[in-house]
Amino acid sequence: MAGMSEYAGLRALIVEDEASIRRGLSDVLRFRGCEVASAENGSEGLRLGLAESWDLIVLDIMLPELDGFTVCQRLRAAGRAMPILMLTAKGDEDDVVRGFESGANDYVIKPFGVRELTARLDALLRRSPKALQGTLRLGPLELDLERSEARAGSERIELSARELRMLRVLAQDAGRIVSRRTLLREAWDMHNAEQVETRTVDVHVAKLRKKLGAHGALIETVRGQGYRVCL
Repeated sequence: MAGMSEYAGLRALIVEDEASIRRGLSDVLRFRGCEVASAENGSEGLRLGLAESWDLIVLDIMLPELDGFTVCQRLRAAGRAMPILMLTAKGDEDDVVRGFESGANDYVIKPFGVRELTARLDALLRRSPKALQGTLRLGPLELDLERSEARAGSERIELSARELRMLRVLAQDAGRIVSRRTLLREAWDMHNAEQVETRTVDVHVAKLRKKLGAHGALIETVRGQGYRVCL
């Protein structure tokens, strides 16, 4: 099977001391078109993380020399804003909370399945700085990802970061139903979306439709299921 090119040009760093996991992660990311580098310990991971530009870092918590929490904290303290996915073997809630406090964007508990890992990686890569460049077409609207605005001819509609992320998720699945929980995960970074009952998505969609004016009709409500972009 040929590799995917959706993330061609993106660069990922894997910091993981277990060779088999490191190879597996590298294969998954390369299949999606990423350029991949790796480190076997926290010190080397931090050095590479600071020395080069990355679109994603996959970071194990339990590492030789420096643990993942320390690496993550130092990367954030140095102003590095790339998405960071943490790996934890324990699944301990304290580890998860500490990971987020250190600056991680998401986490996966070992052992993990390829489908779960791929979904988490895809979600983070879609929010990487390079992936947020350029434009997306949504019917008559052109979404400018860098300027955070929608354009239709000479009309320009300024979008918040949240509204832009919502539209990106809907545009990437145009014609298909996107559940509220998917939107919570993708646009709100709500990692326990399956356990949350909230009207947040409905309220934001209503405001977004109003802001888009006549173009708001592009977003269709599918009762009991979610939303769909109708082109």
